[in-house]
Amino acid sequence: MSSRTRARIAVLMGGRSAEREVSLVSGRECAAALRSEGFDVVEIDAGADLADVLRREQPDVAFNALHGRWGEDGCVQGILEWLSIPYTHSGVLASALAMDKDRAKAILAVAGLPVAKGMLARRDDVRQAHPMPAPYVVKPNSEGSSVGVYLVLDGANSPAQLSDDMPETVLVEEYIAGRELTTSVLGDRALGVTDIITDGWYDYHAKYAPGGSRHEVPANVPAEISRACLDYALRAHQALGCRGLSRTDFRWDEARGLDGLVLLEVNTQPGMTPTSLAPEQAAHSGMSFGDLVRWLVEDASCSR
Repeated sequence: MSSRTRARIAVLMGGRSAEREVSLVSGRECAAALRSEGFDVVEIDAGADLADVLRREQPDVAFNALHGRWGEDGCVQGILEWLSIPYTHSGVLASALAMDKDRAKAILAVAGLPVAKGMLARRDDVRQAHPMPAPYVVKPNSEGSSVGVYLVLDGANSPAQLSDDMPETVLVEEYIAGRELTTSVLGDRALGVTDIITDGWYDYHAKYAPGGSRHEVPANVPAEISRACLDYALRAHQALGCRGLSRTDFRWDEARGLDGLVLLEVNTQPGMTPTSLAPEQAAHSGMSFGDLVRWLVEDASCSR
């Protein structure tokens, strides 16, 4: 698709999830970049009337800048399929699978990828007793951006006192020590490896607060680890049936070498500001932010 045709792009952002504010930032940045590329852009805060708004605006493509539930789990993708509007990023099935961390891990394990051991558990049971030996992590099975993550350290006397905002069923995983690494995939190509450096746990604050973390790209890791991250991320993207852009997160325990590299999860709607992890990796590979959003628009489709 060429901007010379003045294609109309609806940037979907905001929405109803716990990641609403992050999505608004992503959406505004993407909208600005798309306008600079010559597209006719309308920004849509995705609410309950989304289908009606899309019918009225009649975009040629929907640019999905939503994060979290409803925007990242196949729901909005289903609306766009129903309306026959081509859209960016992954389709209904891949989006739903990747957002369900437990089911996604099962598929990735079958594909031969190293994932953290874990289980689904009832919230109230986790409050009453340790579901596995510490250290372990408790988190929602279907949220992103480290929303609602509890870390139970080795030697903890009491189990995680989960808030009532947590879903009734949560995911419990072994805690993987080590460095935070991440790799983005664009189409059929893994872009690079970033080392995410923080002073502590890579939580919501570390991800989004100014100075909460710094990114080293390319990561200063052995070539074997870099190659493995690129390979695992591409295989995960393909195993889940992802389309367009995805980002796969890892933990790496240096003391264990390649055996210490564990895949945590696949994000089908990674952050989309010029300084977000995926755009940073695209920039390092020679693709500007404008180039990236244009590529995603040109890759948009339905029924996948």
